[in-house]
Amino acid sequence: PKGQELDDQYFGVIRERVGAFMKDLNVELWKLGIPATTQHNEVAPAQHEMAPIYSMCNLAVDQNQLAMETMKRVATRHGLVCLLHEKPYAGVNGSGKHNNWSIGTDTGENLLDPGDTPNENMQFLLVLSCIMRAVDRHADLLRQSASCVGNEHRLGAQEAPPAIISIFLGDQLDDVVSQIVSNADSIKLLTSSGLDTGVSTVPVIKKDATDRNRTSPFAFTGNKFEFRMVPSSGCIADANTVLNTIAAEAFGAFADELEKAEDFEAALHALIRREMTAHQRIIFNGNGYTDEWVAEATRRGLPNLRSMVDAVPELVKPASVALFAHQGVFTEKELRARADVSYELYAKTINIEALTMIDMAGKDIVPAVVRYTGELARAAREVESLGVDASVQKELLTRVNVLLRQAGDALADLRVKQEKAAALTGAEQARYAHDVICPAMEVLRAPVDHLEMIVDGRLWPMPTYGDLLFNV
Repeated sequence: PKGQELDDQYFGVIRERVGAFMKDLNVELWKLGIPATTQHNEVAPAQHEMAPIYSMCNLAVDQNQLAMETMKRVATRHGLVCLLHEKPYAGVNGSGKHNNWSIGTDTGENLLDPGDTPNENMQFLLVLSCIMRAVDRHADLLRQSASCVGNEHRLGAQEAPPAIISIFLGDQLDDVVSQIVSNADSIKLLTSSGLDTGVSTVPVIKKDATDRNRTSPFAFTGNKFEFRMVPSSGCIADANTVLNTIAAEAFGAFADELEKAEDFEAALHALIRREMTAHQRIIFNGNGYTDEWVAEATRRGLPNLRSMVDAVPELVKPASVALFAHQGVFTEKELRARADVSYELYAKTINIEALTMIDMAGKDIVPAVVRYTGELARAAREVESLGVDASVQKELLTRVNVLLRQAGDALADLRVKQEKAAALTGAEQARYAHDVICPAMEVLRAPVDHLEMIVDGRLWPMPTYGDLLFNV
């Protein structure tokens, strides 16, 4: 078969493989006792989402690790590759995890269930103020818990939450908090608005009072919080350890205060108002992708840790050491060990990526482009020898040659900088990798990406972005 017939057969086989993979994945997960649902297409080409059914934290962490391994193993079985990288392609949506987190009692009561009248539900308002305090005081640790090399390219990329931690509550709860902070005589519940489509035959639809702001890193979604910064390749234990620890600290402080109160009701109302007032700055219901929010977050004093290297020091600052030690989670020695491992992991990952880029560019891409310039030069000479205008060939040759020169210079520069990185260690090496190696890699990537769109596909030494993205 040729042409369209060949394409139809090829894509048909791929679709069959993907369908068989999804079915096989469900079977394998159920064998492991991992219930999951909704393996549906996502926004990026060849991207799919899987939603495991919620469970207790420790069990969920284990199941998540098993699910990742199972996805990769089953994909290989079907002649596919499962990418868990947070941002494998420039300009295309990456991948992450939405960590749905709530707190329950040993009798099954969800403490984050607001009920029909959250304005009157003092237990819920107390827990909400507790979470506001925990997230505001330890936003830096939450950001660190979602750090990995790949996630740096995803967070804040107009497709995922920004690197700034904030809480989204929705119009209804935000209004309740505002009334409490303003010390209103009575707390009224904002009536849910309706969605009028303007079509006379379609009734007005009641809008969800919580809404779902996809730009928020930590959003209240009905009876839980959804932490949306977690990396797709990462272990959810990091995020949940921090969430549980900072919540435990806040619960402990509130319990100590209320247990000493002579007038419990008065003390309860005063504590909720005081804490919501003190930590109201962490609430943001707007668009987290805008430059205005970055400026506003700076004005509020919220941390903006843009990279993994920036976030690692938060593990070993005195407040973090005291927090984890008091809760019996980590000792200072353990925290410093985790920081050291994080620095080494970052530096080694960037080193591997830089060496791979040097190898690909030096051994494959540059030689392929050189061959292409030779073909262009011969074509220009042959056309001119016939007395025909060869300006198009010459212009293309000039353009390719300029990009080739840029790639060659950038490749030489990256080699020099990568060799210097090898002499460094620890935090210094990680910082050098972030501040020097990564920008040098971007400089090399720019001309190569342009060349990929110009050079004859028969000469390009590896699958193009188009081949990888749109053939599945």
